[in-house]
Amino acid sequence: MKKVVFTLISSALIFSLSLPTVNARETRTVDVELAKNALSSVIIEQDTGEVLYEKDARKKLPPASMTKIMTMLIIMEEIDKGNLKLDDKVMTSEYAASMGGSQIFLEPGEEMTVNEMLKGIAIASGNDASVAMAEKIAGTEEAFVNLMNNKAKSLGLKDTHFKNPTGLPAADHYSSAYDMAIMGRELLKHPLITKYTGTYEDYLRQNTEKQFWLVNTNKLVRFYPGADGLKTGFTAEARYCLTATAKKNNMRVVSVIMGAPTSKERNAQMSKLLDYAFNQYQVKQLIKQGDNVDKLSISKGKTKNVNVVTKSPVSVVLKKGEALNKVTKNIKLKKDLQAPIKKGQVVGELELKQGNRVLSTTDLVAKNNIPKAKWYDLFKRTIGGFN
Repeated sequence: MKKVVFTLISSALIFSLSLPTVNARETRTVDVELAKNALSSVIIEQDTGEVLYEKDARKKLPPASMTKIMTMLIIMEEIDKGNLKLDDKVMTSEYAASMGGSQIFLEPGEEMTVNEMLKGIAIASGNDASVAMAEKIAGTEEAFVNLMNNKAKSLGLKDTHFKNPTGLPAADHYSSAYDMAIMGRELLKHPLITKYTGTYEDYLRQNTEKQFWLVNTNKLVRFYPGADGLKTGFTAEARYCLTATAKKNNMRVVSVIMGAPTSKERNAQMSKLLDYAFNQYQVKQLIKQGDNVDKLSISKGKTKNVNVVTKSPVSVVLKKGEALNKVTKNIKLKKDLQAPIKKGQVVGELELKQGNRVLSTTDLVAKNNIPKAKWYDLFKRTIGGFN
């Protein structure tokens, strides 16, 4: 039987036991040069966020239309919050219709649904659709850009600043390959998005005289097995950029190239980056999303305890052929929580460590709603304590 030890550290309850995992390493040592003709590049694994390869990944560069990854992230969050529905109508302002560059040729006063606007952004990189959605959500483009920058700050992005939701050239509008990968990883936490980013072709205004054919600017979704996103970018200053994602054998990666000389070179180098990731690495999932890991006492709740589950899968990245070794699993739960507790509310975190090094940290959430107890529930519970 395994020995279980309980201690109090920094007001958090720590529960430790042995768990198989990978040897910890500070960095992934790579002896190959990828994306030679790009200004910067990076590959990260989706579950863990571990960097598998990087080249000048923190260099500040214009992201062009990859900016729309953040635009789509804000949209998806508004949908998840219930503030937007896919069938909501979006009115096109004169300003939104005036956007140059890639567009779906919205006219002033034209209405499309959120679903159609998302198609226009994700597939055709529509600048007009991006601004129309920005105005729908925040009232003005400027207010929406504030949301974008606040989100970037909350994600800990140190090399990103936005001036618009489109990626059209603007002073002080920049990001980095690493920051774009983190944005892409966050966007992929909304599974619905790949319905749009993974579509190669579709139509808008069907069965009208103005039917518009959408063809994905990201050709990898058609030609690279497992690819289903995310966003291309091009301006004369930014050159050819791409944030791509693909999934094979239960491993998903996000890869970014910035500043490639041609679209052909960008796609070829991205394919090599993805090949490298899938050929060299694999993911070992240790705990599934939603698995019970503990119980937490709740004060003044209709029930005394709530089951605690993982918010996302707990995984480690292994070099192919690499062995697993023992690490420590620490469960840190918040103290003195009172009802009501909402399903999905963060109540702690799960930490995987090897020695003093933290391998991964995952939020723990309440599995169920715990309503506040009525006075008679508490009275009966008190009386029961004397029996």
